[in-house]
Amino acid sequence: MIAGLGEENKEKVARRAVLAALAGSMLSSCRSSASLTVPNGGGAPMLGIDVLEATGFSALAGKRVALITNQTSVNRRGRMTREVLARASQVNLVKLFTPEHGLDGRVRAGVKVQTEKDSVTGLTAFSLYGQYRKPTSWMLQGIDVLVFDLQDIGCRSYTYISTMIRAMEACAESNKEFVVLDRPNPLGGNRIEGPGLVRRWQSFVSEIPVPYVHGMTAGELAIMTNESGWIKRKARLGVVKMRNWTRSMTSPGLRLPWVATSPNIPNRDSPFYYAATGMLGGLANVDIGIGTNRPFEYAGAEGIDARSFRAALDRRGFPGVRFSEYSSSRKPGFVGVRMRIDANTPADLTYLDVALMSEINRRTNGRPFATASKSQMDLFHKVAGTDRLARDIRRGVDPATIAAGWRSGVESFRRSRGRFLLYA
Repeated sequence: MIAGLGEENKEKVARRAVLAALAGSMLSSCRSSASLTVPNGGGAPMLGIDVLEATGFSALAGKRVALITNQTSVNRRGRMTREVLARASQVNLVKLFTPEHGLDGRVRAGVKVQTEKDSVTGLTAFSLYGQYRKPTSWMLQGIDVLVFDLQDIGCRSYTYISTMIRAMEACAESNKEFVVLDRPNPLGGNRIEGPGLVRRWQSFVSEIPVPYVHGMTAGELAIMTNESGWIKRKARLGVVKMRNWTRSMTSPGLRLPWVATSPNIPNRDSPFYYAATGMLGGLANVDIGIGTNRPFEYAGAEGIDARSFRAALDRRGFPGVRFSEYSSSRKPGFVGVRMRIDANTPADLTYLDVALMSEINRRTNGRPFATASKSQMDLFHKVAGTDRLARDIRRGVDPATIAAGWRSGVESFRRSRGRFLLYA
């Protein structure tokens, strides 16, 4: 579902009060940037890195800087953040950190990333997706501030936000400053969907208790996490806000460069399809198009009738989503539907994911769940944030009923997040 702004507009006064209180804990240099006049770039959003540069890097002046970065860390002209910082006379960039998929984004999902020397800056890029997923105290030695600049995709299970949260906690424990260079949520700021997180299933693919699709930027999530006590110790947090981004903006309509966030998120509309089939792809004997140039855009399995599958989805009514039948050439015998999702669709994409799983499970006599390994199912529950979803699908609970079950949690989250939003 699409979460409206009506309830959040009612909380503007409360939000201003909270943000004013937050100012005391944010870096003074980040606070000052909010009062500066910054060129608007003809209406195109200015990313956090652009605002940082336009304000003379004041947030980092006189400090030893480390940067969490990868191939998505570019300014609106497509120049790498680490290159911008390394060449700025006002910045002393001393080390790098990199998340899942590595410094260039080519490492496959779930594969450990090695610490390496960056060919662009000559600095060591410490892996936060290998032996360690949280910076150690010795990794943070010799720095004053750790800067986070990664492009997230708006789903809780995508690990870049988990990296941010754990790094922020490490900085709090080591008394280092933590600064987020904010970026757009590709799904926009209004879409909130899906199950919340049951504490038992908290993990690196569900690090914080937000809905599966949360509708927040990295900077907003950092503030909410810091103020809600979701990390062990409160961090000295600063957020360099974007300019000219609003919650109604989604990645397909932005006049900004798009860099593949990982091997299977190659396109600026890929996050929409990830929301629609990401959980389905965690099951066995299914096809979601991984290995094609349009990953996550398919939903299929062996031995099903594509025409009736498509008809069943059409009957459920997902406005802004078109289904067509396909037969896989990459996986012989696999058939199903290919989707076309309008970025402005009001359809609940996580409900669509559940409907796809339910239909395929029913049409294959339960094979996707029955043949999944224990480790696959453990990961499925962690991604979903609960084991109830799998139980309900396997018991034949109607997908609409399943989706209705998370809507009260979605509405509660929408109200509680309002105090931490930085953008209208």
